[in-house]
Amino acid sequence: MKTENLRINQDRLMDTLRDFAKIGETENKGVTRLALSKEDIQARTYFKDQCEALGLTVQWDDLGNMYALLSGKNPDQAPIYMGSHLDTVKKGGRFDGVLGVAAGLEVLRVMIDQGIEFNRPVGIINFTNEEGARFEPSMMASGIIAGKFDLRTMTKKIDESGMTFGEALELSGFKGSHANRLNQAAAFLELHIEQGPILEQRQLDIGVVECVVGMCCYEIDITGQSNHAGTTPQSMRKDALTAANHLMNILHKRLTKLDSDLVYTIGRFSVSPNIHTVIPNKVVFSIEARHKDEGVIKQVEAILSEVTNECSLPSNATKLWGRNTVWFNEQVVQQVEESTKTLDYSYTKMVSGAGHDAQFIAGIVPSAMIFVPSAGGISHSENEYTSWEACGIGANVLLETVYRLTTKL
Repeated sequence: MKTENLRINQDRLMDTLRDFAKIGETENKGVTRLALSKEDIQARTYFKDQCEALGLTVQWDDLGNMYALLSGKNPDQAPIYMGSHLDTVKKGGRFDGVLGVAAGLEVLRVMIDQGIEFNRPVGIINFTNEEGARFEPSMMASGIIAGKFDLRTMTKKIDESGMTFGEALELSGFKGSHANRLNQAAAFLELHIEQGPILEQRQLDIGVVECVVGMCCYEIDITGQSNHAGTTPQSMRKDALTAANHLMNILHKRLTKLDSDLVYTIGRFSVSPNIHTVIPNKVVFSIEARHKDEGVIKQVEAILSEVTNECSLPSNATKLWGRNTVWFNEQVVQQVEESTKTLDYSYTKMVSGAGHDAQFIAGIVPSAMIFVPSAGGISHSENEYTSWEACGIGANVLLETVYRLTTKL
């Protein structure tokens, strides 16, 4: 078949995304569809029904991950999988995660419409609890599969109501067999919105994602002494908040000098006793940093470990966690790039600053990601938006890549 005739049906993809967006729709046209909630179960059921209507085999594993498979000429061959997730954060957007699932569905619809038979199966995966918005941590199910998280520990994670992940999974009706888990595949491809501003700012169609950047997260605590805000002279104060402000300024000056691609965030800040008439006696804040070069991350860690020496009050820096940069499979990434060129779309090679299921799956299956622009770089928000045209372009690159990989792998 001439691949110039192989294109997705953009209107059909748009309708599918709209159908998903109705499930858990918020007043401001966003989506709240927490993992294993009634809305998530409804979305899963819709996805299952759409797949079964195409004649696909649909199964789910003991973590609730869903697998929809189109058998090829050689069903015993390792499949090529596409996919992402259907769960969202609270008051999230209409495209985060679901685009990768809906586009995978559209790719298989095109294959079936065109009567294409491949030498190996092609399928879609919907991963459970990618967001971690109901049960922490993020990418829970893909992390368990990849050996990053302990199953027993994860099943005991609780939501705001006190329900455990294990209990919610049992009640969902989507707890299947351990034997259905992903354990062998020829490739995995995740189409996703960028969740950042780069593609839009550079007016590019596609991001060919080479890696998910490494990161480290530290917590810094400073201990001062509370006293009366009106009667204690400035020279006699042990103000933890003033000391914290001094440290944050030092961190800003030093970290910005390391590398222009380094990003860092002080995202959590706690001050005690948090009363306007009392000098703060305790401040705790988090700082995380992300970069693809592990050498830069090590420099960041050295700065974070040493900066408390310059604090005027007793302080500590504790590493909470970190991760190494995950580089995607060169052959699969190259095919994404070649497919983008074939379709004559503009693109750039780029990194992902956000975590995705593909970063864990890359440890067991050759994987890659495809990004499409996010309007204003906004995501995890009801204002998240990616144009229908951009969604279609990403789905076409996904289709072309899958088509090519089935002949090469």
